[in-house]
Amino acid sequence: MPGTNASGPLGFILVGFSDWPQLELVLFGLIFFLYLTTLLGNATIILVSQLDPRLRTPMYFFLSHLSLLDICFSSSIVPQLLVNLGGLNKSISYWGCVVQLYVAMALGSTECVLLAVMSYDRYVAVCRPLHYALVMHPRLCRILASIAWLSGVATTLVQSTLTLQLPFCGHRRVDHIFCEVPVLIKLACVDTTFNQAELFVASVLFLVVPVSFILTSYICIARAVLKIKSAAGRKKAFGTCSSHLVVVVIFYGTIIFMYLQPAQSKSKDQGKFVSLFYTVVTPVLNPFIYTLRNKEVKAGFRKVLGRIA
Repeated sequence: MPGTNASGPLGFILVGFSDWPQLELVLFGLIFFLYLTTLLGNATIILVSQLDPRLRTPMYFFLSHLSLLDICFSSSIVPQLLVNLGGLNKSISYWGCVVQLYVAMALGSTECVLLAVMSYDRYVAVCRPLHYALVMHPRLCRILASIAWLSGVATTLVQSTLTLQLPFCGHRRVDHIFCEVPVLIKLACVDTTFNQAELFVASVLFLVVPVSFILTSYICIARAVLKIKSAAGRKKAFGTCSSHLVVVVIFYGTIIFMYLQPAQSKSKDQGKFVSLFYTVVTPVLNPFIYTLRNKEVKAGFRKVLGRIA
């Protein structure tokens, strides 16, 4: 790899928030707490979904995959971030950066596709309720989940490999909180037009296309809900979709800002805080959004606690 000649043996320096030493201490405590909450909250959803027979449905099958993604995604970034925030050493080894780059991008891309798959599940549940069990059978659910995971792996193999082929010419300072493709491309000492174009295409495929699919699904859902005559029926239908919609808005809103907004229109500090949001905050919000607004999950959690007690 051309990039390893210069920066490989030495690795990189993740600048992060080192310009604000006082802020680093606050962020360390806050991120550490949020990370533990992410692990506990998402692990609880996976456990409850597996132990409660009433939650063995397509919706909770995909929700378990989302929780697993959030645990792995946070774990690929947060531990190294905490090390850098908690001490004077801001470095990350070359291979540590490589692993972080591949894993984080694969998981982030997988989540983009999985959220679109979950919107299809909600569409079938609301618009074709009588055929829901027939359409969303276990085999199809497993196929859709596999497509999400495999597409994430495929895009990171292409995008991350192309990025690591760039020569960094001794540039070691990564003015960011973790090794991310847009930031590493800026370190290259050659023309990166092709890499920028490839990143844009990948962003369209994994951001614009899924968002368009989700919007189409929810337009159909809204039309179906408005045709329901009873207020209780409309409330129940909206309730099955509202949690997923909130997650979609939070996740895609921050990711689109980072990957589709022109580089010159956002500052480096903005990029750091936006990345902090979708790597630390969003994963911890998902369990609360789903559990606080979902009586079935609450009931399943109480049932599991009752078994343990």
